[in-house]
Amino acid sequence: MVTVLAIIFVFGSMVMIHELGHYMIAKWIGVRVIEFSFGFGPKILGYQGKETLYAWRIIPLGGFVKLHGMDAEVDENGRTIIAPIDDKQSFMNKPVWQRMAAIAAGPLMNFVLAIILFIGVFAYLGVPSQSNSNLIGSLVSGKPAAAAGIQPGDKIIAVNQEQTPDWNRLTEVIHAMPNQQLNLTVERANGKQHHVIPVKTEKDAQTGYGMIGIAPEVIYMHASILQSAQFGLERTLDFTKFIVVTLIQMITGKIPAEVGGPVMIAQTISEGAHEGLSNLLGLTGVLSIQLGLINLFPIPALDGSRLIFLLIEGLRGKPLNPEKENMIHLVGFVLLMALMIAVTYKDVLRLFVKAG
Repeated sequence: MVTVLAIIFVFGSMVMIHELGHYMIAKWIGVRVIEFSFGFGPKILGYQGKETLYAWRIIPLGGFVKLHGMDAEVDENGRTIIAPIDDKQSFMNKPVWQRMAAIAAGPLMNFVLAIILFIGVFAYLGVPSQSNSNLIGSLVSGKPAAAAGIQPGDKIIAVNQEQTPDWNRLTEVIHAMPNQQLNLTVERANGKQHHVIPVKTEKDAQTGYGMIGIAPEVIYMHASILQSAQFGLERTLDFTKFIVVTLIQMITGKIPAEVGGPVMIAQTISEGAHEGLSNLLGLTGVLSIQLGLINLFPIPALDGSRLIFLLIEGLRGKPLNPEKENMIHLVGFVLLMALMIAVTYKDVLRLFVKAG
């Protein structure tokens, strides 16, 4: 039950804040919103307002806002219907900059959501301050340290009999010895037990450093709202930069391309929910950043593609052929759905292999 509620919360908050951005700016510039829906497919619930249908649809993997005049409509004879030039509520009759603002508002609201969630996490937990102690705070699953039996709370007081009194010296020694066998002297149980544990380092593909998969103890210090806001903004910028760099490296082949679909995301959300509310909120913030970034890519059917078409219109001084533009978006949507199905299938196979 916790998993189901967490998945609904994460997907719901990311999608609804995105569509709310489109909705608010559309209303602000005077465009009539025909429908505001969460999900795709057949309608489950709906409320018809004065101008807008608010609906919940059966497939909870997205959402949409349908704006009057945004997409070309077709009559019974198959002819494209263009909104009259005097239709002030039509999206297409608004200036290019207003239409771009309405499109860009969705992805931008995903970044706003991430900032708000990170602020909430920092205000609740406090601001993290990394201790310079040689005490291990956490381990990366599947990496050498975890495989060797090292535990959170252990202190690595020496590497190959060289003293490592603080975290800085510990990391310097390990980083300097990639793909080498180390003998770690570990202090356990309040300093009463010492163990020598052999660990072979891995070589980090990007830095060339030796790595064993350990992280330092993190101490959380009380933070004011202003401090939390500062750290929330910084964390959003840091994650945005990290995601962009990672995507570029995947595209250029510097790192393996690992793409997860809805199944993998749901599994990650489930794990985050069981680790506590702060972890779930932080995970939602990261996923919201990813959603905002992906929607800004110039891929047909996504917001980035529509922004490119509007930019071209602004430079040309006239819009592109609406039939051709809508065909491009339709083809892009079909390809995205096919990709989602393929990635989901891969996720399911991965789960079966893992279970086996």
